[in-house]
Amino acid sequence: MPDAKTIAFYDTAAERYANLTDTGTPNENLLAFMALLPAGGFVLDIGCGPARASVQMRDAGFRPDPVDASTGMIELANKTHDIGAHLATFDDIDMVDVYDGVWANFSLLHAAHEDLPRYLSAIAKSLHSKGIFHIAMKVGTGVERDKIDRLYSYVSVPELRGLLNDAGFDVLDVVEGHEVGCAGTNDPFVVMRARKHA
Repeated sequence: MPDAKTIAFYDTAAERYANLTDTGTPNENLLAFMALLPAGGFVLDIGCGPARASVQMRDAGFRPDPVDASTGMIELANKTHDIGAHLATFDDIDMVDVYDGVWANFSLLHAAHEDLPRYLSAIAKSLHSKGIFHIAMKVGTGVERDKIDRLYSYVSVPELRGLLNDAGFDVLDVVEGHEVGCAGTNDPFVVMRARKHA
């Protein structure tokens, strides 16, 4: 189940979050992800937020399927971009062999830590053979709330690699860095791009 306090933040702060994260153009990680996809590929955007990544994928000729657990985010995404975003939680990911790619950019970090293995397994099942998965998480240990009451499950880089391997993925690329988010803190993060086993 989604964390109620985290969802409440995104419902009430959708526009503020959208303004904070608006870069106008695809960032390096999205470009690298798209470069691995087949032309016109069908892509699940989990935790799409204001759906800017989905819009940029659509503009590049892909077919995004944006979902989010926040009603506020879904309403903003569709009002702004007419992108077909719809309400869904991590527990609703039950598709089999449907997508060419899955984009989970700083969304699964709000899942309960103990649920990560089954969510990653569900994502793997939703992908075609050799489908591409992008995941971005904050680096650290344990589970805690930030100062604006969002729940975070932190991972180490080796831990995330192991979780992906266990779910049936081969890790292709690892990118590490720091970024300032809505809470105003400069936090370490890791991005991994992976391919589902054939």
